[in-house]
Amino acid sequence: MVAARITVNGQEAPIAPAASHTTVLDFLRERGLTGTKEGCAEGECGACSVLVARPGVNKPTDWVAVNACLVPVAALDGQEVVTSEGLATPGEPGTPAVLHPVQEEMAVRGGSQCGYCTPGFICSMASEYYRPDRCAHPEPAEGTGTGTGTASDTDTDTDTEHGPNGFDLHALSGNLCRCTGYRPIRDAAFAVGTPTENDPLARRREQAPPEPAPTEYTRDDSTFLRPGTLADALRLLRERPEAVVVAGSTDWGVEVNIRSRRAHCVVAVDRLPELRELRVASDHIEIGAAQTLTEIERRLDGSVPLLAELFPQFASRLIRNSATLGGNLGTGSPIGDSPPVLLALEASVVLADADGEREVPLADYFTGYRQSVRRPGELIRAVRVPLPLSPVTAFHKIAKRRFDDISSVAVAFALDIEDGIVRKARIGLGGVAATPIRALTTEAALEGKPWEAETVEAAARVLRAQGTPMDDHRASAGYRSAMLGQSLLKLYAQTTEAVSS
Repeated sequence: MVAARITVNGQEAPIAPAASHTTVLDFLRERGLTGTKEGCAEGECGACSVLVARPGVNKPTDWVAVNACLVPVAALDGQEVVTSEGLATPGEPGTPAVLHPVQEEMAVRGGSQCGYCTPGFICSMASEYYRPDRCAHPEPAEGTGTGTGTASDTDTDTDTEHGPNGFDLHALSGNLCRCTGYRPIRDAAFAVGTPTENDPLARRREQAPPEPAPTEYTRDDSTFLRPGTLADALRLLRERPEAVVVAGSTDWGVEVNIRSRRAHCVVAVDRLPELRELRVASDHIEIGAAQTLTEIERRLDGSVPLLAELFPQFASRLIRNSATLGGNLGTGSPIGDSPPVLLALEASVVLADADGEREVPLADYFTGYRQSVRRPGELIRAVRVPLPLSPVTAFHKIAKRRFDDISSVAVAFALDIEDGIVRKARIGLGGVAATPIRALTTEAALEGKPWEAETVEAAARVLRAQGTPMDDHRASAGYRSAMLGQSLLKLYAQTTEAVSS
């Protein structure tokens, strides 16, 4: 097998002698690329973000920003990475490098103060700069610097999260500035123009990214494996059921960094073609378990409104660029954001092992705290969402921050209301029990009843008693119960406002 290698800023480099658990962040810094910083080591600050060439949604390649602190460098065997240092164009001998347009705007707008977070912001901003469909939005007015807009262009814009140049500010939601310099950073983001025809990273989007290399990388009795096919992966897991399975490493990376966990064998499934498909049939949508949340969001393009409401509230864009539905369900966390939504959608999971596949309703999947019916050697291959979808849906995430936070309570609703009567109600809950759960008694209290204040108030009282909420540092049990009831009242208020308008 060919020695594991990675291309960084156009230059190939061997991964050896890095340990199998070494992160991309540590690998880069050991090579002198110190623009990539460690701030939190758990994917919350974005100081470590870099660009990776990934299969594109609208182009053969997308430049995707990821948290280098979470990804094992072995996971990028054969792949291409660009750091903040690699964005600038080298000058002639004796002359300085030419700044990238994103770097230039950050400098012109005063977007860097202490500078610690700046390289990470620049990589996340560059990922959005190269998003192919960004410029489908109206162009901003001509301004100063290398971009096409000015800070004042956004002053009267009612959409504060999207710039007149199409820039989605959520692209920076995973980057923190401890100097509170967000306003000039936003100005820089909303002022960048479009890539020029001779921009090498823009041209690179027209070519497919490198094919994932089957990898077997061993150091100090620890092995990182990337099988080439699903069949290979399932055979491997039958032989080594103790192996840790990773996709985006957004959960396992935290365990490695913060809790110093190590595994004798890690198996990566994130690039398996069989886990990366999205199919729409007459009676269901099948979502491959290894597609990232960003890929799902852009491929579905709002066709599943409840998922569309979930995605912006799921961690940050940096995390969504790596995280998968398979990983979120596989961890079995009671506070994961996707299970309540998938429960409300009556989703099922397709579990595969070397002997075949089985489909399990998600309502039957969780068996206890971080436990499920998934057997040793089984993988989540896909998630299936039945069609047709319920027309009345909502996802309410109660957390201390609006974005990029762990939920205290998460509630997802999917209702069929015909002629003023609730014909079907599905409600998924997170954060109020040892597992994500369906609010079955509340569903029963709604079904067959008129969708009116008296029904909803009675059902809200039932909903407050669902689950077994606990006191912890995020919220008290009483608060969680209260928020359950309020969530249903909020849904009713939203639906009646929509009807009246």
